[in-house]
Amino acid sequence: MNITNMSLLCSVSPALTVVLSIIMLAVGVGAGVGIYAAVIYKKSKNNKIKADKILEDAYAQAEKIKKEQVEQTNKEISILKSTFEQENKERREEAKRSEERLYAREELLSKRETALDKKNEEIELAKQRVHNQIEALNSKENALDEMQESIVKELEKVSGMSKDEAKQVIIERYTEEAKIDAVKLAKEIEDKAKEEADKKARNIITLAIQKCAADQTSEVTTSVVTLPSEEMKGRIIGREGRNIRALEAATGVDFIVDDTPEAITISGFDPIRREIARIALEKLILDGRIHPARIEELVQKVQKDVEETIKEAGENACFDADIHNIHPEIVKILGRLKYRTSYGQNVLNHSLEVSYIAGMLAAEVGANEKVARRAGLLHDLGKAVDHEVEGTHVSIGVELARKYKESEAVIHCIEAHHNDVEPKTLEAVLVQAADAISSARPGARRESIENYIKRLQDLEAIANAFNGVDKTYAIQAGREIRVMVKPEQLSDEESQVLAHDIAKEIEAKLEYPGHIKVNVIRESRFTDTAK
Repeated sequence: MNITNMSLLCSVSPALTVVLSIIMLAVGVGAGVGIYAAVIYKKSKNNKIKADKILEDAYAQAEKIKKEQVEQTNKEISILKSTFEQENKERREEAKRSEERLYAREELLSKRETALDKKNEEIELAKQRVHNQIEALNSKENALDEMQESIVKELEKVSGMSKDEAKQVIIERYTEEAKIDAVKLAKEIEDKAKEEADKKARNIITLAIQKCAADQTSEVTTSVVTLPSEEMKGRIIGREGRNIRALEAATGVDFIVDDTPEAITISGFDPIRREIARIALEKLILDGRIHPARIEELVQKVQKDVEETIKEAGENACFDADIHNIHPEIVKILGRLKYRTSYGQNVLNHSLEVSYIAGMLAAEVGANEKVARRAGLLHDLGKAVDHEVEGTHVSIGVELARKYKESEAVIHCIEAHHNDVEPKTLEAVLVQAADAISSARPGARRESIENYIKRLQDLEAIANAFNGVDKTYAIQAGREIRVMVKPEQLSDEESQVLAHDIAKEIEAKLEYPGHIKVNVIRESRFTDTAK
């Protein structure tokens, strides 16, 4: 049917056209479905072939792996089997050796048992012999007792005393002899102990002093500032004295301008103020600008520098003495001792020296070295502020130590170092000894002539106050006092008691470094004239 005919039919009947269109659509759909089914069938066939191929390869691979695994397992079984056989063989050999050792030990034990049986027989025989000897001794002892009783009865008849009375006489006699021997032995032991103790004490103190070699004292109580020229004195005084008045007002010390060439003396009770004044004056001389405003500014600056120096001095002292965990305020107060002197001895250097010596002594005698060193460093803490606070340097130091939570052991050492209280601990005694060693060593201190003369006069006055004293002489720079007594008033024994009493009176009334030897001399002269 061609297009012309189709056109003809369409023109003939529209209904027929629709029917034909439907039929053609159905035929097209059926053809498409058939083609699609053919394609799907072909793909399915190809997939099946591929799947069969993959499955066949998988079976072959599995068989290969199974064969390899079986071979590997057989090898491991073979290795394990050989290892087990080797270990089993070694165990059998070890069991055989153990059996041989046990057999040998059994033979040894059997021999020992035989030997023990033999020894037991010998011991039984020895016991029997000892028993027989004991019985013989007992019989002899009984015979001796009977003989002794007969002798005692005979002695009682001869002496006219009973046995108990004779025993008492003998006991009393030998008791008296034993007492005398005991006193002699005790005195010998005491003398030997004193000799050894003195020797050991001297060795310990000598060792401590040798380990602590300190410089001799060189500090003074006033400061002297050297001037470049005499003209500088006038500039320091200023117009109508305004500069020197400003210096004294700012520093709180006295500036003494006298006839001493090219020098100004600074005098004041406070050593820190004196140091601030000295540094400030030296800086003013170098700077050249000397007027009240500049003086006030420079003094404030120097004061801050000195405070920092004080802090560093306290920290260095703690570090040198190996003392830790000290309150910062105590460190500052300790640093102030750098500018404090006592009899010309720098107190900070003295405190460090006492700390070293006390620590060494404590180490030698088995005391607490840390407490001794700490107390030695802080024992003169009150001297840093004793010109500002009322009281002795000991009481001030105790209050400061207690305020800043120092231990009671250290506080007691500070309180007892001048015998304000009785020393109760070994460390307190060692600090006392170290303080005396540091103060009394040659070159440690320097006294003024007035203090020196007064101390000699006080020594002689104390001795002269006793009855029977004729003349008194203080010699050896006050280290020894010789007392002449009237022989008609005092005997030798009373002179010995007098020496002891004078020594106790000196200890109670005077403060002095080291020791003072008291010599009491009693001389009897008998004179006659030949006519």
